[in-house]
Amino acid sequence: MFHLAPLITDLAVILFSAGIITLLFRRLRQPLVLGYIVAGFLVGPHLGLLPFNMDMNSVQTWSDIGVIFLLFALGLDFSFKKILKTGGSAVITACTVIFCMILLGIIIGLSFHWHRVDCIFLGGMLAMSSTTIIYKAFNDMGIRQQKFAGLVLSILVFEDILAIALMVILSTVAIKSSSKGTELLFCLGKLIFFLVLWIIIGIYLLPSFLRRAKSNLNDETLLIISLGLCLCMVYIATKVGFSPAFGAFIMGNILGETSEQEKIAKLVKPVKDLFGAIFFVSVGMMVDPAMLAQYAIPIIVITFTVIIGQSLFGTFGTLLSGQPLKTAVQCGFSLTQIGEFAFIIASLGENLKVTSSFLYPIVVAVSVITTFTTPYMIRLAVPTYNKLEKILPDSWIAFFNRYSSGSQTINPENNWHKLLFAITKIVIVYSIIIIAVILLSFQFITPLLRNALPGIWGSLASTLITLVCISPFVRAIMIKKNHSDELQALWNDKDMNRGPLVSLVVLKFIYAMLFVMYVISSLLNTDLGVALGIAIIISFVMVYSQRLKKQSIRIEKKFLKNLNFKDEQEKYIGKKKPSYAHLLVSRDIHMTDCTLPADSSWAGKTLSELSLGKKYKIHVASILRGSLRINIPNGKEHLFPDDEMQVIGSDEDLEHFDKEMKRTMPGIIDETTIEKSDMQLKQLIVHYDSMLLGHTLRECDIRNRFKCLIVAIDRGEDSLLIPDANDTFIEDDIIWIVGEEQNIYQVAKELIY
Repeated sequence: MFHLAPLITDLAVILFSAGIITLLFRRLRQPLVLGYIVAGFLVGPHLGLLPFNMDMNSVQTWSDIGVIFLLFALGLDFSFKKILKTGGSAVITACTVIFCMILLGIIIGLSFHWHRVDCIFLGGMLAMSSTTIIYKAFNDMGIRQQKFAGLVLSILVFEDILAIALMVILSTVAIKSSSKGTELLFCLGKLIFFLVLWIIIGIYLLPSFLRRAKSNLNDETLLIISLGLCLCMVYIATKVGFSPAFGAFIMGNILGETSEQEKIAKLVKPVKDLFGAIFFVSVGMMVDPAMLAQYAIPIIVITFTVIIGQSLFGTFGTLLSGQPLKTAVQCGFSLTQIGEFAFIIASLGENLKVTSSFLYPIVVAVSVITTFTTPYMIRLAVPTYNKLEKILPDSWIAFFNRYSSGSQTINPENNWHKLLFAITKIVIVYSIIIIAVILLSFQFITPLLRNALPGIWGSLASTLITLVCISPFVRAIMIKKNHSDELQALWNDKDMNRGPLVSLVVLKFIYAMLFVMYVISSLLNTDLGVALGIAIIISFVMVYSQRLKKQSIRIEKKFLKNLNFKDEQEKYIGKKKPSYAHLLVSRDIHMTDCTLPADSSWAGKTLSELSLGKKYKIHVASILRGSLRINIPNGKEHLFPDDEMQVIGSDEDLEHFDKEMKRTMPGIIDETTIEKSDMQLKQLIVHYDSMLLGHTLRECDIRNRFKCLIVAIDRGEDSLLIPDANDTFIEDDIIWIVGEEQNIYQVAKELIY
């Protein structure tokens, strides 16, 4: 008898139940996430429908792996550059919603007299809307092309990164059992330190490595390397004190900045789908029906809190960011649900053993309810706006119209602002690198050298190695921006600027020199005065070293090249929207991407034949076809399957255009049509009275008349004759003909018999 490990048995139950239930949910046009949760609920230990008990420890193991790959895939699709591109509207709205919903969740929890940590975790769960559910709702309702939908997705991008930070903070609160300000500030500082450090190191090393190894990377190797890097970062993050999900997200983000991002995402998608399904099934297994009945009132209260709170705070935050009232209402009403991040935060609390057992099923129940209400809330947005427009005083409407810009205006920055911002960024980034190098040196290099070299020589060698490693970054803090255009303009503008500018340069020098002084005093145990003198000399040597200058410039250029390579590549192949797309000043006009379906009847036709501008009041600004970009196409330009068009128009016109384009696809093909289209190979004999006899293949024109193809002629020889257009058919020729059955029958009827 073979023995099957419970790990495999449990995986079989999880996947089989998930597959069956999600087929039903797909037919009902419901999110697959809900199907996974229902599947877990049915096979979970609380209903007892299975003839055996599942090992919850093995299920938890699969669930942990699922969270890792879910966050890794999310990181691949996420870019910190997107935060800069989302603009102020998304940032202000996301911050407003998250802060207010966390506060509201804590108040709701305290009103039920729950434990303080339960209340904090509840606030975190209620703060994050579901990207998966909203994206699906927009697609199903055909409104993803509208302007407000793009703003909602930008808000969700920023919410995702804040959710990662929130998970780290909640972990610290849970472990320390304290929410003191000092603990939270230390946690946030630690998060920022390692986040910047890992991204800098990753972007400096990984893109170059992948480009050099590209000729030896097939799909299998790239997948293994990507998952290996993911799990290595998970291990490092855990050792440092962060959650495994945080490490997976960071590595996904680093690989997402490489030129191989799309390929890695496609390779990882099946893995993510598999383990994501396992995770959401495990979520459903945690739901206890008795618990749901016991906490029915909190579930109802929290559900209304999510729907009303998200809609109000989302609307308020969007209004605060300068968007029109209609857009604000549409955004707020689209955010009224919780989803995958709520489950991940709930799972985090369960794993850390800090949240009560009732919190998990409550959050799952609220998520299921709000998922079903999401489409109705989105549809309710416009009628609500129409009522508000009638109810609100005209002075309020006029104020909102004046306050809202409908576009993001870029205000000119003064030179002081530019200079100080650039210097702050340089100091923070290079300080993090210097601190990391010093920590690594003190932890690993110094003990090794002190054991290997006797007396002071080990410490001296360690000091020299550490100073050499940090010298390019110390010099960069001292020198960078000292000769910038902004500084020169300020120096020449007013004499009163010169004092602060000199002070700024001196402060940078002193700040960077302190790192050198710290290394010398710590490793050589010298007096502070001696360490200061040596540090000043070494710092001046760094400033005037041309070799160090070249090395510093070379490091920075390599980093910037790796950071911008993906963007430059996308610009070259035409994947990125042109910059003017963000500068359309009208509130009703914007640009969106539309892809022509492969089986659309528009394929092969010219723009003038389709008359898109006249029929749908839209403008095709560019056509992207593979690596080819056609800007401002004329009427003679043909459309081909899978062409991506950059289209300009209003929300209504773009929505109408997208619907009409989808209508050009054929409907569901029935079995009869499939059978008739089946291609067959037949053999026909040319008899003495056949119409083919004595005629050439060109004269018979079988290809055009009957849509059939003669591929060979058998004349009793050792090999088949490849037909030529000028070959004449003779008696007893056996022709090999390919075509649909009814067409071959027609050939036989008219030309053979």
